[in-house]
Amino acid sequence: MDMYLVGGAVRDKLLGLPVKERDWVVIGATPEDMLAEGFRPVGKDFPVFLHPQTHEEYALARTERKTGPGYTGFEFHASPDVTLEEDLIRRDLTINAMAEDANGSLIDPYNGQEDLQNGVLRHVSPAFTEDPVRILRVARFAARFARWGFHVAHDTNKLMRTMVDSGEVDALVPERVWAELEKALGEEHPARFFEVLRGCGALTRLFPEIDALFPDEKTEPHVRMTKIAQTTPVHALHALEQSVHISDDTTVRFAALALNIGKGIFTDSDWPKMIDPEPAVDAIKAMCERIAIPKAYKELAIIAARHHNNCHCAGSLSADEKLDILEAADAFHRSERLNKLVAACMADTRGRVGHEKDAYPSAKILMQAFHKAKAINMTDINMSALKGKDIAREVRRLRIEAISAGE
Repeated sequence: MDMYLVGGAVRDKLLGLPVKERDWVVIGATPEDMLAEGFRPVGKDFPVFLHPQTHEEYALARTERKTGPGYTGFEFHASPDVTLEEDLIRRDLTINAMAEDANGSLIDPYNGQEDLQNGVLRHVSPAFTEDPVRILRVARFAARFARWGFHVAHDTNKLMRTMVDSGEVDALVPERVWAELEKALGEEHPARFFEVLRGCGALTRLFPEIDALFPDEKTEPHVRMTKIAQTTPVHALHALEQSVHISDDTTVRFAALALNIGKGIFTDSDWPKMIDPEPAVDAIKAMCERIAIPKAYKELAIIAARHHNNCHCAGSLSADEKLDILEAADAFHRSERLNKLVAACMADTRGRVGHEKDAYPSAKILMQAFHKAKAINMTDINMSALKGKDIAREVRRLRIEAISAGE
């Protein structure tokens, strides 16, 4: 049997990036051969084994055939006679279809190294259209390698658009959409993920709430839109980009993006009125439910949508309004969530073009209010004389008093 390092490990090695995971493909072997060498089987759909010492994954070379819609509609064939080239051709992109042999020599039958050098995300074969997850993966790789200017090949984008038009993208299950979105949020330039999806028409099918932020190209040219309408698409994605410089927490990055959804298009007569946050909250809830987004992401995004405007002007808020924000974030039980809320709001402010390096005084103001309110002496409350909600009201009164002190 012959073993080859494949996929992301080879790609990242050529890019000079640290290799985090190493995957291997085995040519000319049977499951029995692998067991005889001490490998432990873990694959359910096709033979994958863990190395007895390194615990890295070794998969038998295989081919696949489309049998139904979606990413699960495949029939796999693993056999000792499957060649390395046949195994590599089933992969998504040329940059992921390279291998390295035991001597460190590169095997590159589909010109992945050339595409890597040219910054091109290109499909390996027409079979690319058989798996809708590949649309999300292309968008995610665009986000990961944006600093090198990687772009989607024209023919690959054309195939992606065909998959959208044919309805193949609609076969994606929520869990896979979320899995790729979460990974994209952790990339260096997460906004590229959404830009690529919009470029192939998938954004409106997978994330209609985000796609709705972009002004309708069919809008009558004489209809004047305010600064909000003109910049919300740029702002929403720019805020997401700014969040990368503020926090590596993906819940913060999601909140920085999501607090902008549901705002719609506003006319000049709407400006500068306070925007009702509830449409954004409704849109966030709908998106989270449809894609099965975890509760922690949903809760922080909703808090940010409802309170970011007040957070931005914390210096002009009354003590009780500051306390409203602290209580909404459940800061007295989960102080880390207040930090995340402030981080998301800071990203929102810096998401305005030209304000990327602005200070965010609200952060200090809200944290000072929190520490003052948290420091109240609970022994000052006569618990024996109060019952039920009266206790909560008294705690709130003392906290407002503490926040007000020194202002």
